[in-house]
Amino acid sequence: MLNTKLILFVTAMYSFFVFGDCSKKTTPDPPPVVPPTPTNDMDMWMTKGDQSALLQKQTTVLSFGNPTSGFPAITVDSTVGYQTIDGFGYTLTGGSAYLINRMGTAEKAALLNELFGNGSNSIGVSYLRVSIGASDLSPAVFSYDDLPVGQTDPTLAQFTLSKDTQDLIPVLKDILAINPSIKILGSPWSPPVWMKDNGNSMGGSLLPAYYSAYANYFVKYLQAMQAKGITVDAVTIQNEPQHGGNNPSMLMSAAEQANFIKNNLGPALQTAGLTTKIIVWDHNCDNPNYPITVLNDAAARNYIDGSAFHLYAGDISALSTVHDAYPTKNLYFTEQWTGATGSFDGDLKWHVKNVVIGAMRNWSKVSLEWNLANDQSYALHTPGGCTECKGAIQILSSTVTRQVGYYIIAHASKFVPAGSRRISSDVPTNLANAAFVTPSGKKVLIVVNENGTGAGFNITYKGKSVFTSLPAGAVATYIW
Repeated sequence: MLNTKLILFVTAMYSFFVFGDCSKKTTPDPPPVVPPTPTNDMDMWMTKGDQSALLQKQTTVLSFGNPTSGFPAITVDSTVGYQTIDGFGYTLTGGSAYLINRMGTAEKAALLNELFGNGSNSIGVSYLRVSIGASDLSPAVFSYDDLPVGQTDPTLAQFTLSKDTQDLIPVLKDILAINPSIKILGSPWSPPVWMKDNGNSMGGSLLPAYYSAYANYFVKYLQAMQAKGITVDAVTIQNEPQHGGNNPSMLMSAAEQANFIKNNLGPALQTAGLTTKIIVWDHNCDNPNYPITVLNDAAARNYIDGSAFHLYAGDISALSTVHDAYPTKNLYFTEQWTGATGSFDGDLKWHVKNVVIGAMRNWSKVSLEWNLANDQSYALHTPGGCTECKGAIQILSSTVTRQVGYYIIAHASKFVPAGSRRISSDVPTNLANAAFVTPSGKKVLIVVNENGTGAGFNITYKGKSVFTSLPAGAVATYIW
């Protein structure tokens, strides 16, 4: 009996160890499901109105997928293209060049590489405007042919760039060493006073007797700059030709511009073998009829590349008015200032909406803020010139402070190089935006949240969407 019990016990234990407990599952549990790590399909750089983020790359993962319902969408379509972009930048005023040229050697090199280079710490400024002679943000009034009162020089025998060789030309040459392909636009504030009917640097008009001499003045300027290794890509005829109260300045009607171009400047450039573009107007958006009137003159139109605008009056849509009248002629946005008393958040939102996004959506090839640099007291201006024109940067000795204009332009210039093309994008309410495709094929979308509160939205491209959000008044550039 004992042996029988022992045999049964041993048999049971053998079955347990060999076959397991038959009352439990024999299939092991599957490993836990680990969701795939989301891929980042889009980079985002943001500036906030409260300055807590300044052109800061965000760490939020942005992945393409299904749209988030209940939120607006900005649909980008790269199959619909518009104008090619020449660049984004500033005016290198005489005062700006003066400040930059007096920085320490290392500090100046670092600043210029930051502004005009294409490295990871650069903002890639690709277009500059300079004054032909003095602007009101030059330390003093001058032209390239200044004479004692009562003297004239119709052959321009005394023409000289000497004033510009002190600061402007050396700084331009340093910039060109960093970015040889940067485009430069020249704009005159006034011709030599002996060419004017009032003999004054302020206001007055160009005497018809000196139309030919003034055309040759442009030719000499372009040739002299070329001899210094500086190619000026384009010139405007006159900065703000309907504002004679600046120092320097000059009045010039649409009829006068048309006559000067067709009878003097156009033929003079052609005879000299210069391919420099001629751009008309260079004033506010409240009078698109001025450039249209100049372009209506067929003989003048033959020499004209396009029209330039500022936005101290009028609406940015004026550019499209001119485009619709003459769609083969180019458009340029060449100046808008930020002031000493302006707020960072207000200027950021308004300028990105109008100067960058607005100009681009209305066919402009460039978007330029006004002054590149100011000192602490805004001292570098002519008598009667602008006393509170804030620069993109403030320079105190060799110390640089980046101001709102720096970020306004950097949100475009860093990511949208020359040769990019604007493409189609929807504009939901209070989410002004412009989209581009770069020469390397990247898509870039610049968005400003005009809402008084944060806003979420989808960015849709080729049927897939990324959800993102922006605080009130913030600007972001998205790249994919």
